[in-house]
Amino acid sequence: MHGYENVLIVGSGGREHALGWKVSQNEHIHKVIYANGNGGTAENIPILPTKINELADYARKNKCFTIVGPEIPLSMGIVDGFQAFDLPIFGPTKSATKIESSKEFSKNFMKKYGIPTSDYRVFTDYGKAVDFVNRIDYQAVIKADGLAAGKGVFVSNSKSEAIDAIDLLLNKKVFGDSSNKIIVEKKIVGDELSMIAICDGKNFVILDSCRDYKRAFDNDMGPNTGGMGSYSPIPEITEIEKEYIAEKIFQPAIKGMNTEGSPFKGFLYAGLIIEKHTGKPHVLEFNARMGDPECQPLMMRMQSDLFQYIEAAEHQALDTMDPVEWKKKYSVCVVMTSKGYPDKYETGYNIKGISNNYDPDLMLFHSGTKLNQDKELVTAGGRVLSITSIGNTLNEAIERAYKEVYKISWGNDQQQFRKDIGFKSLQGQV
Repeated sequence: MHGYENVLIVGSGGREHALGWKVSQNEHIHKVIYANGNGGTAENIPILPTKINELADYARKNKCFTIVGPEIPLSMGIVDGFQAFDLPIFGPTKSATKIESSKEFSKNFMKKYGIPTSDYRVFTDYGKAVDFVNRIDYQAVIKADGLAAGKGVFVSNSKSEAIDAIDLLLNKKVFGDSSNKIIVEKKIVGDELSMIAICDGKNFVILDSCRDYKRAFDNDMGPNTGGMGSYSPIPEITEIEKEYIAEKIFQPAIKGMNTEGSPFKGFLYAGLIIEKHTGKPHVLEFNARMGDPECQPLMMRMQSDLFQYIEAAEHQALDTMDPVEWKKKYSVCVVMTSKGYPDKYETGYNIKGISNNYDPDLMLFHSGTKLNQDKELVTAGGRVLSITSIGNTLNEAIERAYKEVYKISWGNDQQQFRKDIGFKSLQGQV
């Protein structure tokens, strides 16, 4: 080992639970510790992800390699802080995190380096933004410039919907300073997917295809959320298409960030759309971290040792690694949320129906859970559980996941979930 024997996972969601679960399978790792974890993670410490100095002190004293899950500590400069003390950490610097934390930077970056994305304009003035929307002859997508927990995107189907979104962001400031500036971009019609790469600043290793579900309700209805479910792989995405995405999107992105003086080391997430009439991928957004809930099915399917790739990235040696190996199976993740999410919801309900013994084809990754004073598992957030399954076919994985979902409840049916995760590919709608 290289001066560490434990892994510190920063964050408390399903993504962090899945990363820790996968990393714990490395034979050289003594312990996986979560800051601050949740009711399903075994070893938690009461340090919030934003307490960078306290986390660095803990990592140093406990010989930890640190992996950062959420975007907020990354945008605050947790990686820079750890690097200042020569502590091993996987994630992008504050400067590199701009690819997510500023939509304006991201769109300008893509335009500069020839990465396919939709046409756009940036506005700070409500009147000018509305005037622009009234003049264009296409449907618009309105985005908050800054971080908004995955909820700052409004896909409009009419001018009035677009103007309502502009009002929410620029006038009502629903995301605070994150909506001081907005992006108005041309809506692309097509099917979305997520591609994620492990990056070391110069090289990258691309992971398998995944699709997430952002809207709260079935048939992509309701408000945007942090993610209601996902599945991997997407059977319609071919190896040739993945190679195209690697060459036309990830390669120029990694080279471009180097040129900008902000080498990208960490998980780089590309939210893509395959344009219907051209069949070509366009970037909807870049995220500077692993997706949630994309992480959960990817970790279930990953045959290779994740920590070996993260170590290689830390030492800028990904070019010496073989492509990641995957189980020739499908994985489906259904996110169970508190009723009312992503708006107002209640917490503190006892969770019923969870087994203490699952077979290897099923995992429950926790997010908004905690143990109360009586050591009972209760709800503690909007997204509560990610029920994640493996199956030989997509249909088998879907059935296995939902069979478990229907066993779990809290309160007086205070749980909610989408009932159509994975069906897009299953029904051949793509």
